Amino acid sequence: MRRPLQVTLLVLSGLGLLHASLFTDLCLRYVKPGMRPLLIASGFVLLVLGIVEAAVRDGRDGREGQAGRKGHGRHGAHAHGADAHGSHAHVADPHDEPEQHHGHDHSTVPRVAWLLLLPALSLLFYAPPALGAYTAARQPAKVIAEQDGFDPLPRTSPLPITLTDFTTRVQQDRSLAIKARTVEMSGLVTPVPGGGSWDLTRIIISCCAADAQSVKVRIYSTGIPPADTWVSVTGNWHPGGKLGTKSAPVALDAQTVKKIQRPSNGYQDALPFPSG
Repeated sequence: MRRPLQVTLLVLSGLGLLHASLFTDLCLRYVKPGMRPLLIASGFVLLVLGIVEAAVRDGRDGREGQAGRKGHGRHGAHAHGADAHGSHAHVADPHDEPEQHHGHDHSTVPRVAWLLLLPALSLLFYAPPALGAYTAARQPAKVIAEQDGFDPLPRTSPLPITLTDFTTRVQQDRSLAIKARTVEMSGLVTPVPGGGSWDLTRIIISCCAADAQSVKVRIYSTGIPPADTWVSVTGNWHPGGKLGTKSAPVALDAQTVKKIQRPSNGYQDALPFPSG
């Protein structure tokens, strides 16, 4: 990789990061919001490095050009003197050419570095989509921590609740507080084999998309929304097993299923936004 390409790669990478984290919300498809300031700082650093590298290269080329013209004059005079006296031969200076060993030039970066242009360009022109049903369908459900005690549930109906809290109430709350309560949850639609039901899913990340885990609630409804659709669901616990134990299914009989926009906190198991 020649120096002009190195400069181009630094500048494109910096612009790509700034485009994804400063000028748009694309970065939130891949990292949690707390990482955004670091991405912005990294974008500025890469951009400055590219500009500095370009300036240093231009200055170096200018100095080398001046030195070459002076050296040409000295070599010409030396050659003229050698012709006149017949006693001087030019001896090659080992520092005149870049260092090479066995035919390999070690002054350049390996060609594989060209591949780094692809992610840089993708951030500018085609950003990969956020994690969705494809990822969730191929992940085991997140393990829910054991909980000893539970606070009384608010009397609000429908009751806004996260998928994690619903799971915990169904399988661990021996007071059966969730029984007969109408709850409201939001998440993305994940199809399941066989049809007849589907999973309401929240994908959770601790740092970035690489450590994603999912929480799922099985939904029984009259229709199945398209995969990756974000929806708000109201309904009641789907009976089965013994409520308050691991035998109870984490499932909901849906009363309403309403399409919503993907929330800004899409990678958190958050409460649904208020209806209306």
